[in-house]
Amino acid sequence: MAYLWVFSCFAVIGASFGCGVPAIRPAVYGIQRIVNGKDARPGSWPWQVSLQDHRGLHFCGGSLINENWVITAAHCGVSTSHLVVAGVFDKSSAMENVQVLRIAQVFSHPWFNRRSMNNDIALLKLATPARFSEIVSPVCLPSAQDTFPVGSLCVTTGWGITYPNMYQGPNKLQQATLPLLSTAQCRYYWGSMVTNLMVCAGASGISSCKGDSGGPLVCQKNGAWNLVGVVSFGSSTCSTYMPGSYSRVTKHMPWIQEILAKN
Repeated sequence: MAYLWVFSCFAVIGASFGCGVPAIRPAVYGIQRIVNGKDARPGSWPWQVSLQDHRGLHFCGGSLINENWVITAAHCGVSTSHLVVAGVFDKSSAMENVQVLRIAQVFSHPWFNRRSMNNDIALLKLATPARFSEIVSPVCLPSAQDTFPVGSLCVTTGWGITYPNMYQGPNKLQQATLPLLSTAQCRYYWGSMVTNLMVCAGASGISSCKGDSGGPLVCQKNGAWNLVGVVSFGSSTCSTYMPGSYSRVTKHMPWIQEILAKN
């Protein structure tokens, strides 16, 4: 029987810095894991941010979509007292040129349901814009009509725990390469809980885990990385043979565009 847990909240570009093309090329070679550990190349996922509390403790991830906005998961419960930290790779290092950004407004999806985990997505408007650089730049948003084929190898990143019984996650950003699954394949594990508002990936010896919530699932399209999913929920034991579920960004693009246009 599968037991659900939410990925706990505690737990060269050129001058324009276009979306989805890191200045520092990611090291993506076949199947790689977050659980059991695979360090990312520093600076190679420049849209990845760490959401931290007032004590500087990481609790969720997020993705820069432009200089003023971050996408994360609604279940992370972000408030304007929290901080967005961009340009970070090693959370234990005092030598990194990070940007600590305050949050002006939080827009959680109005139909987010914590029980069903439908619409597990939120937008954070920054109080001051992020400064784009070699290590801070945005991910591309897909269009509502974009499709990403089942079996595509995509990448998720985060500072979530790398072993099920760890108290806290690693200091260095981790990455995992994992395949997209069909809704039918995902329902084999999660049953009717899986809806078309979700996209699943993994179940192949790779997994996100606690603390990765809100972070990106990105797939390449036309040479650029697109934000396909937002880390939502998965196995209570961080099993690498059960898929993780991600909020499907294409399904939420009308809401995202509405919030950006009005704010």
